[in-house]
Amino acid sequence: QGRLVETGGGSVEAGGSLKLSCAASGFRYSSDCMAWFRQVPGKEREGVASTWLGGTSSWYADSVQGRFTISQSGAKDMVFLQMNNMKPEDTGMYYCARRRSYGSRTCSLTDNYNSWGQGTQVTVSS
Repeated sequence: QGRLVETGGGSVEAGGSLKLSCAASGFRYSSDCMAWFRQVPGKEREGVASTWLGGTSSWYADSVQGRFTISQSGAKDMVFLQMNNMKPEDTGMYYCARRRSYGSRTCSLTDNYNSWGQGTQVTVSS
């Protein structure tokens, strides 16, 4: 069973930037899908961005398109989320997630991700 560890959360003012990191270890397959989700108490978890580790394809929620960028390390053992021009509505607990791609190159945010990190808190003040 693999492990995901998120770091980089914190507090920032609206318009500011943060970069989250997710370190992956113990996974068998290198061409998995990885994604970032966020959740606010009382609300459903929201997919933010996803990427296919076998290439450079990425997908974004409409709410973050153009402001957030998901990227991966060359060794495919880390995924990053660069968040720019942040808004108060970006506040939440951010989780890194992973699932097997089973040969598909599409990693939708609505797919069933079955490995999760412990989360890192992001707070954006107005």
